[in-house]
Amino acid sequence: MMEMHNGQQVKVTLSKKEKAVSFLQLVASGKVREAYKSFISPDFRHHNAYFRGDAESLMVAMEESAAQNPHKILEVKRAIEEGDTVAVHSHVRQNPEDLGGAVVHIFRFQDHQIVELWDVGQPIPEDSPNENGVF
Repeated sequence: MMEMHNGQQVKVTLSKKEKAVSFLQLVASGKVREAYKSFISPDFRHHNAYFRGDAESLMVAMEESAAQNPHKILEVKRAIEEGDTVAVHSHVRQNPEDLGGAVVHIFRFQDHQIVELWDVGQPIPEDSPNENGVF
């Protein structure tokens, strides 16, 4: 990533945690191909049980989701980086009226790129006996 400082372009290195969050924010905003181009390794694989395990299959599914849900909201609640692994805990809603779900994306990095992704989530219930909420 390049930024201007005192009239000169300076390369800014993002942390793995910043890269993971940026990837998710780009995808949620519908900029799926930009997210892949910026952060995904050619050796990428994922573990979402609903799609083939290659990068192209997940990217197409993300693009279809973005087209069907152009007002998707991703609110990062916490991000944790340890070694080559980043976990991002988010509130994901398909539109502003949606209660949404609590989602955890786990990223594995290699050579500054995302090489592996897991995602797990649970819908947020309308009525929960837990006074602490899901976040």
